[in-house]
Amino acid sequence: MAGITDWPFRLRCQECGADELVTEMVSAMGLLQAPSDSRAYQHLLAFHERERNLTIQLFGHQPDIMAGAAARVSLLPQYKGIDLNFGCPAPKVTGSGSGSALMKNLARSEQIIRAVRKATAKPLSVKMRIGWDSNHINAVDFAKMCEAAGADSLCVHGRTRQQQYAGRADWGVIAQVKQAVSIPVIANGDVFTPQNVQVLLNQTGADGIAVGRGALGNPWLFGQIKQVLRGEEPSTPSAEEILKTALSHLQDMVSFKGEHWALIEMRKHFAWYLKGTHGAAATRAQINTIDSLDKLLAILEQHFDKLEA
Repeated sequence: MAGITDWPFRLRCQECGADELVTEMVSAMGLLQAPSDSRAYQHLLAFHERERNLTIQLFGHQPDIMAGAAARVSLLPQYKGIDLNFGCPAPKVTGSGSGSALMKNLARSEQIIRAVRKATAKPLSVKMRIGWDSNHINAVDFAKMCEAAGADSLCVHGRTRQQQYAGRADWGVIAQVKQAVSIPVIANGDVFTPQNVQVLLNQTGADGIAVGRGALGNPWLFGQIKQVLRGEEPSTPSAEEILKTALSHLQDMVSFKGEHWALIEMRKHFAWYLKGTHGAAATRAQINTIDSLDKLLAILEQHFDKLEA
């Protein structure tokens, strides 16, 4: 979710029912070395005063650097906790020994967790996968190590690093992790509809659910999940509600990064908001070429007016 879960996106999720929010991945090394006035530094740490239960996610592979970054962000009151990313499959992250590459190195991972645990009193969680590849599924041993080293909770994505985001998430391995540790386990992977959430919880026994790609263009998924868990029929947003949410997202992005960058950043978000609607491909093509906010608003309003009609 790097490049996506900035505060304008997180606010949409919170408004639609998300109980907890997590930042984009923040490089521990970058956090310690970047000048405090650099735009990249400020954007990654940016938050909105309306956000609640916000956790910052750090990545890196050096225990002392990770601990230093944890100590620094522990001084920032906007973050209720710290999440260590041992799950990112991106080559540029794993190539340095960070992210899911740490699933192959339990000793180094343990050193990181213990160092960070000493550096902060805030709740500490670990985001992990079930292993590096199908021949090295070590989620249970890794989870036990995390618990012993001081992690307060785990978020387990049910795929190996080799799978990236392809194939099906293995909820059975998440269930094994849940049975092996006493700390809370959050299940992640293939949560795209509210209907499959109860199946996920039943199969894994997990203490909660983490939604990632399923929320792209569909922040209403959080509220729909809660409706299903209460035994209610999930509500579907109208075209008017989708447009209203997309426009509020755009407005916040303009406030955050200015009109020029908002137009660029929001292209992917509008593609997700439009997904599945009649005429989406043509509207996306127009959005990808516009150069002004007024033109963008006119295109969106025209598209959703047709849907309402």
